[in-house]
Order: sequence, then C-alpha cells, then structure tokens
Amino acid sequence: MKIYSFIIRYILILLAGLGNLYVIYQIFTPLTINATGLILSIFTQTTIEEAIITFKCTAIEIIPACVAGSAYYLLLILNLATPNIKLLQRIKILLFTFTSLFILNILRIVLLTAINHSIFFNAIHLIFWYFISVAFVAGLWILSIKIFKISSIPIYTDIRELCRIIKKK
Repeated sequence: MKIYSFIIRYILILLAGLGNLYVIYQIFTPLTINATGLILSIFTQTTIEEAIITFKCTAIEIIPACVAGSAYYLLLILNLATPNIKLLQRIKILLFTFTSLFILNILRIVLLTAINHSIFFNAIHLIFWYFISVAFVAGLWILSIKIFKISSIPIYTDIRELCRIIKKK
C-alpha cells in the first residue's frame, strides 16, 4: 500500500508542475489581482483591467512572479513528498500553507505599492524577491510541521522506505 501512496503522490507533484505551473497560476493569478485591488480600494479609488491595477495615477502590473506560483508549488512538493500523512490532514496542511502564503503575498504587494515612489523601492523589492519570499515558504513549512505534528521528512523518508522495501526483496 505504501508503494501506491508513493507513486500517486509523486505523479501528482509532476502533474502540478506541467505547463509551467499552469493550474497554480490559473487559480492564484485572479485571486491575487482581485484581492490586491480590493485592499487598495479601501484606501483609494482603484481600477483593475486584466493584470493591471491602477490607483492614484499609478499602475502596477501583477506579473507571474508577483503571484509566487513557484512558492505554492514548493509548498505542494513539500506536502506531497512527505509520507505518512493522512489525506484529511494533508488537505488541511495545504489549505493552511496556501492560505497563509496568499495572505503574506497580498500584504507584500500592498506594502510594495505603498512605497512605490520611494527611493528604497528597488532595494526593498529585491530583498522581498530574494530573501523574504524564501523565508515565507520555509517558515510556513516549519510552522506546519509544528502545528500538524509532522514527523516524516520530505523525500528522505520515502527514499529510506524504498531502500527498505528493495532490501527485503
């Protein structure tokens, strides 16, 4: 039974990555654009046209990198590459990590729009891009391990189990 779980989990990882993360971007791009526009509309008149949010004579475009599809995919990989998690708990972990990342990402975009005309914008944007985004994913995974009491290690536990099964035969 463990081998079937292994195969299904890794096939799902591969399928989710097909088409340059097409499914992830199809889900999270409109959510990111609309949520960002909604929050900005609390403070100023805002219009949304496709991926461009306009406010106060400023236009920002939500490009794929802003959506952070690869961060969602990494959280999905960590989730699915971790064995010994029941389906309901796996779904709860995914909902927790995806929702948390979504909220953090929207807050990041709103913060960056607030300092859009600052001389520090490029530096802060790059800090988010290279460091804080990694910290978001790592922090969410570590928090998930603690909250959901995960004891398996992604990929490593699977490899160890596969080696054990091969040695048995």
